[in-house]
Amino acid sequence: MGLRDTVEGYRQRITDAAVSPFDYAEFPLSRTLTYHGDPGLFGPDSMTWRVVGDSAAFVGGVRALLIQAAHPEVVAGVSEHSNYREDPLGRLSRTSSYVTATSYGAMPEVETAIGAVRQAHRPVRGTSHRGQAYSAGHPGMAAWVHNVLVDSFLVAYQFYGPAPLTRAEEDQYVSEQTRLGALLGADPLPDTADGIHDWVTNHPDLDDSPGMRETVQFLRNPNELRPTIRAGYWALLDAAVATVPTNLRNLLGIYSMPGNTFRGRQAVRILRWALGASPSWNLALLRTDQPIPEGLFHDRLTPDTLDPG
Repeated sequence: MGLRDTVEGYRQRITDAAVSPFDYAEFPLSRTLTYHGDPGLFGPDSMTWRVVGDSAAFVGGVRALLIQAAHPEVVAGVSEHSNYREDPLGRLSRTSSYVTATSYGAMPEVETAIGAVRQAHRPVRGTSHRGQAYSAGHPGMAAWVHNVLVDSFLVAYQFYGPAPLTRAEEDQYVSEQTRLGALLGADPLPDTADGIHDWVTNHPDLDDSPGMRETVQFLRNPNELRPTIRAGYWALLDAAVATVPTNLRNLLGIYSMPGNTFRGRQAVRILRWALGASPSWNLALLRTDQPIPEGLFHDRLTPDTLDPG
């Protein structure tokens, strides 16, 4: 076996380890090319396609799960109405499928994903440990989940992406995401990077809770992950923790060690080398008849590779 085969084998092992935890839900864009020309919710000139399509989004997803747990009513809804303990990879895959569909899907695929979320949230209601009523459909709770995810993807990209966005590009990304938040019925929806980061960091409803402690403990040691995947996951977890504001780290009981940001950058670089940009981004570019940039996608899709006949 030559050096090239050895390197390719190593790349394939990294790719398999990175994508296997997300294989527990149906790929949401399997028919996306039938919606020829449909730009979806954001379109090819959006910052959303750029931000969500980079490997830094792995860190953003972990960061969002940590911070979302700081809201007692939101985390109570997850703890009491979700099977994430028994089927964590299934829940992770469904969340990934939702992000993929709403970011890169044609509008019928976006609407299907939104409808599925609304259906799943309808029965999620109850009372938290501090006696506060909650409902997943409440605009404020929907805003917490949505805004934290938006802020987390952006912060992760700024820390670990290939090059930081300008202030105008950051604001464009956040403004684009208000379209998705509105479809979810979320309110409020800050439309600037500073606005959303301040809203998340200084949210008045955050507090310690049993659900928060259980979620953080689970994220520290997700037993469902294969041992070969855990080392890479922990690198991404440490990278995510390093980006969480100090006041939220203190509340969550998580601590960043020196060097976590550096190690996180190395981990994301390795993922970017192995995976390239998201193939869903590639599919969306094909659907909208856009040129496919050289070197951006590892296994570059073209109309010929998808339909050789």
